[in-house]
Amino acid sequence: MAVKVLMVCLGNICRSPTAEAVLRALAARRVPSLELIVDSAGTGAYHLGEPPDSRSQAVAAYRGYDLSGLRARQVRASDFEEFDLLLAMDKANWSDLQALAPPQRRDRVRLFLDYAPGSEHREVPDPYYGGPDGFEQVLDLAEQAAQGVLDALTTRGR
Repeated sequence: MAVKVLMVCLGNICRSPTAEAVLRALAARRVPSLELIVDSAGTGAYHLGEPPDSRSQAVAAYRGYDLSGLRARQVRASDFEEFDLLLAMDKANWSDLQALAPPQRRDRVRLFLDYAPGSEHREVPDPYYGGPDGFEQVLDLAEQAAQGVLDALTTRGR
């Protein structure tokens, strides 16, 4: 049975699509036997149907990740039933997800960087209004936390 993970940020054009692509690619490389389904969504409806930010795509492509086929969508009520883990990029999105989640599904909502215990960060900063370094940082954090997610899924279960 497949494990389903949903990455969540505000607009679903920078952080969460990057995290989606990184987790999918690392899983395919590191644990090809793991049946993993990864998607991403935003808590807001600002960019519905749009591709990821061009800066996110450029930084990701430089490191071998393809975001070009992804399109922004908003979190749906059914996501709390469909996905085993909903990983928020920051505390504001975590709070929004907690408010949307049925009480019996709130345990599925976690911070993405909870899976990066060695990181000095607790949240993935939103790079949207900053320069290219912010997009690099998002990718660094996504790689670190994605490794932790894979470790958790393969060694400790879900």
